[in-house]
Amino acid sequence: FVYHCAPEGPMIPWHVVSGMAGTIMVLPRDGLKNEKGEPITYDKVFYIGENDFYIPRDEDGNFKAYESHGDSYADTLEVMKSLTPTHVVFNGAKGALTGDNAMRARVGETVLIVHSQANRDTRPHLIGGHGE
Repeated sequence: FVYHCAPEGPMIPWHVVSGMAGTIMVLPRDGLKNEKGEPITYDKVFYIGENDFYIPRDEDGNFKAYESHGDSYADTLEVMKSLTPTHVVFNGAKGALTGDNAMRARVGETVLIVHSQANRDTRPHLIGGHGE
């Protein structure tokens, strides 16, 4: 489940694109089961949080800076209306899942991947790998 604060009106999406959202995974009491009713076990769980940012630009196309986050509200709402994010990041920052931060598993380990995106319908998929 994706959760976020819920003030009212356009404050909801503004809060979400400001990073005020998260994920809760509720597992069945007796654990996950496959299609045959057999328990599913895993060695690791990897969480991938996908975030959209909508950063206003000035008349020259440069990203704007504001004294406070609240000062960006009106301009950010205008950018959000395009439904085209200026940035998309995973786990909060560029490079958060690469290099030293890469999600690693050993051959033979089973990994449960949990993906969360609060704004858009995205469907990540494995490329060059496999899954059950």
